[in-house]
Amino acid sequence: MKKLLCIGLVTLCSVAGSAQALAGCGTCDKTIVENAVASKDFSTLVAAIKAAGLADVLSSKGPFTVFAPTNEAFEKLPEGALADLLKPENKDKLVAVLKYHVVSGKVLAKDVVNLSKAKTVQGSEVKIKVAGGNVTVDDAKVVKTDIACNNGVIHVIDKVILPKS
Repeated sequence: MKKLLCIGLVTLCSVAGSAQALAGCGTCDKTIVENAVASKDFSTLVAAIKAAGLADVLSSKGPFTVFAPTNEAFEKLPEGALADLLKPENKDKLVAVLKYHVVSGKVLAKDVVNLSKAKTVQGSEVKIKVAGGNVTVDDAKVVKTDIACNNGVIHVIDKVILPKS
């Protein structure tokens, strides 16, 4: 009976410990899209993802790595550029821009710092540079890393990156 009680306590402690570890994450049980929707900083990105018809893809199993521009990053685009991208007739261009922010696979910050480039799902490569403790993707600074999602990871960037024409 003591042995059974000990096994039960060990199991209970393991389950409680696992739940506590997951509870500390806060984002791990949500998809990339769900986490973006939950953040006030990504409302423009979410609107663009929906307009491009990519919400289902970025909610799928993945895994994906998303270099996610903030609302402030979108504000740095030339005047009218975002409104132009969001027009239905420019959907292909919007899809290309958004896919340029996505890398297939889960690439954590510790992995990014060892890369000089990464192939995006758009097909082109982004340049990655590490200097002075800062990481840039093309010319966007990574301002927050490793937002864990159940289908990948988000790294926050301060500028919208654009594929070469």
